Amino acid sequence: MKKKQIKEQSLISFEQKKDQIMGLWFQDCIEFGHGSTLSIKIKDVLYHGRSAFQEIAVLGTEKMGRLLVIDGVTMLTEYDESAYHEMIAHVPLLVHPKPSRVLVIGGGDGGTVREVLKHPEVEAVHLCEIDEDVVRVCREYLPSLASGLDDPRVEIFYEDGAKFVADRRSAYDVVIVDSTDPFGPGQILFQEPFYADMKRCLTEQGIAVTQCESIYLHRPVIEGVYSFARKLYPGLGYYYTLVPTYPSGIIGFFFCSKKLDPLGGVDERRAAKLRGLKYYSPEMHRAAFALPRFAREFLPFK
Repeated sequence: MKKKQIKEQSLISFEQKKDQIMGLWFQDCIEFGHGSTLSIKIKDVLYHGRSAFQEIAVLGTEKMGRLLVIDGVTMLTEYDESAYHEMIAHVPLLVHPKPSRVLVIGGGDGGTVREVLKHPEVEAVHLCEIDEDVVRVCREYLPSLASGLDDPRVEIFYEDGAKFVADRRSAYDVVIVDSTDPFGPGQILFQEPFYADMKRCLTEQGIAVTQCESIYLHRPVIEGVYSFARKLYPGLGYYYTLVPTYPSGIIGFFFCSKKLDPLGGVDERRAAKLRGLKYYSPEMHRAAFALPRFAREFLPFK
């Protein structure tokens, strides 16, 4: 799609940077904090459209592979998405002794499902994604992430994730919440009723991992989730991964377990059999739970 075809009211911004190297740049529509934002030099617009829920674009970049943008916000680049998807998936799956049934909420790009399918113990993966167009677009333009969605172990439900979890009991060994930021429809996934429903959705040794923002930029959000999650889950932890194209370069996750300690039993034998990894290792797994001093002020894990 040519630049002139994109409507002016679009949340996705493209502009020529005359004071930099000439070319077309994408600029994230949100300010990350401390007066900073993200700009990425792009070659072309591969897809741009609007679904019933949001505005979606896939851009070809100069140096970072393909870039997925939703409502003007960077969702992922092929350059660094592995740091996010490997850590959200392999941390819980290598702690659980037999993760046979897995639910992924959000994650319509397919990256989390791709990583989950690397575990032969997994017999069924349910993907609950509210926006069918995200899956359709990523299947076509981001096959490096979405190709696993056609695996026979995968079943896709185009439903609201909060309602999906509330309607199921003791159904999954692992739940992975690959959500957007806590604004608009995604806000409910950061609230106590959802975390309580998620606990009931898990089997006896169940683990849930939820995307929960940056320790540098989103202290109130993280603090709020911690305040109720620590009462619900005996095995609670917070860990993070390094993703250069995300705000502050860091994004974190809550590890919510009914029984299992996130550091008590990393299965190194199974980890050694995983193929195609770029970021995850048992060493990174353990290190990711070591929080800097300022974060321990509002995440006082013992």
